[in-house]
Amino acid sequence: MRLNGLICTLFATGWFALFGIAHARDAIGNSPEPENEALPPNLQPSIASSIPVLAQFKNGLLDYGYNLQLNYTGEVLGNPTGGVKQGATNEGLFEMSVDGDLNKIAGWNGATFHINAYVIHGRGLSTYNLFDISTVSGIEARPTTRLFEAWGEQQLLNGLLAVRIGQLSADTEFFISEYAALYIDGTFGWPDSMRADLPSNGGPNYPLATPGVRLKLTPSNQITFLAALYNGDPSGAGFTGLGEILDPAGINFRLRDPPFLLCEAQYRYSQSSDSAGLRGTIKLGAWHHFGEFDDLRFAANGQSLANPLVVGNPLVHSGNTGIYGVIDQMIWRRSGEDQTKGIGIFARASAAPSDRNVVDVYFDGGINFIGLWDARPDDMFGMAAAYSRISPDERERTLEQAFFVPGPVAYLDNEVSLELTYQAQIIPGLIVQPDFQYIFRPSGGALNPLNPFAGRIPDAAVFGLRTTIKF
Repeated sequence: MRLNGLICTLFATGWFALFGIAHARDAIGNSPEPENEALPPNLQPSIASSIPVLAQFKNGLLDYGYNLQLNYTGEVLGNPTGGVKQGATNEGLFEMSVDGDLNKIAGWNGATFHINAYVIHGRGLSTYNLFDISTVSGIEARPTTRLFEAWGEQQLLNGLLAVRIGQLSADTEFFISEYAALYIDGTFGWPDSMRADLPSNGGPNYPLATPGVRLKLTPSNQITFLAALYNGDPSGAGFTGLGEILDPAGINFRLRDPPFLLCEAQYRYSQSSDSAGLRGTIKLGAWHHFGEFDDLRFAANGQSLANPLVVGNPLVHSGNTGIYGVIDQMIWRRSGEDQTKGIGIFARASAAPSDRNVVDVYFDGGINFIGLWDARPDDMFGMAAAYSRISPDERERTLEQAFFVPGPVAYLDNEVSLELTYQAQIIPGLIVQPDFQYIFRPSGGALNPLNPFAGRIPDAAVFGLRTTIKF
């Protein structure tokens, strides 16, 4: 069933693309000469803009309402020091996606659709070498071919309200920082606090999407409200860490697990090119999971779970809740029409109950230098750090084990990730990104699983190079 479903998904995605290609033939035949071809400025940077024939082809599809994207991200990462072992790995992510404007395709006003699928290959450095909470690469996942998102959206009330329904991922819309997107470490995408505290390796996030519905209310250009309800356990794996194994193709489409609710308010200011102030965005959000969550420290009878003689189940809490905030702020900008060039900073923070969440407090932040050199107007450089605190309840349970089981003791505290990165655009759609990361106290100071008597997992230095090609 899973294989058949995946084949149908890929067939449907390919059919949309081929249907658009067939419709685009006439447009391509009547297009201007290739040297005059240009892509619309609101699209993602694409290598097609540097290759006239590809630009002509892509514009032909756009004329009929199809935006076909083929993106590949490949990287090599290595840790010469630290972690449970040293070495290097390579991994890659190929994405095929189709966005459709149903007004152009079928005369359906205000309706759009989106489908994307991944082919993932390679081995992740965090999984095999580091054993940290935050994965040092945002594309790290088990090798497979899988469906990710597949949804339709309808705008209502002249664009005031938009309803999206289908296979959704929370990390594409919620808890997002514009400036944090520069960084390779996965925690600057979907934060460690969400990855560690929600079922199926962090709820609906890469690489596991899930059925859901999202409402978007936009009363003005400055203010946006988002609310989404998802199936709360995308793979059905709970906290076993087997999410990608139990849903290897992204087609479980689970509907009966306790739901996961996310709400976010966004305020944007000084966004237009003629604004006197510096552009910025503030986001405040909250989430609630309606499932049951085990206590980290106590059993149902009130005794410590660290005691191996305790008979019974953990104390169970009904539901789980968290809050978060995001700020992106330009602090200096270059003179000129493009107000995105300059220096920007970001910060994010979240908190959740310590009795049922391994990471109860989280912070990250950084500074980006964007387009500061005339010779390299599209390059970016940045420095960022992330802090994940191990909850006091998890820490106390670990320390209490020393009273019951002789042996090494793990003094859990926090994990801190630092990253320095430079993103160079060779041509539009071709990016090369050298990267350095340093992980302090991987897994918050957990003992080395390969040799507990050697103490905690050593701090790790990570060097990497990422290459991205976008069509």
